Amino acid sequence: MATLKYSRQRESIKNFLAGRPDHPTAETIYSCLRKEQPHLSLGTVYRNLSLLTELGEIRKISVGDGPDHFDGDTTFHHHFICRQCHQVFDLKMENMDDIMQSAAENFNGHVEGYITNFYGLCDNCIKKNDSRA
Repeated sequence: MATLKYSRQRESIKNFLAGRPDHPTAETIYSCLRKEQPHLSLGTVYRNLSLLTELGEIRKISVGDGPDHFDGDTTFHHHFICRQCHQVFDLKMENMDDIMQSAAENFNGHVEGYITNFYGLCDNCIKKNDSRA
């Protein structure tokens, strides 16, 4: 594989994600970084997010009918996705590796990993819904 040329934009996107506990969208990343880099384009952000995801340096989280979110934490962990506001939250939970064994027992190939997302309503959306009732 060829050596990847250094990119200030790519490095700033990676650093931006590394310092955040949330999971911003490409639009959020663009609007935040554009304050420091006025010549940054949304296309550049999307291209670099795609490349960083492909390289395994960040994670892309698809939320269904909303825009993708991005996570600078590439360690193995699970997410909760709110079906109303589409926010993504890290879930701290016990190891579920027995799911790998179960999958391997039901598949003739080699299972290498899994991604688990949980869906429902976040606390803020529950409170909003309760206040409207």
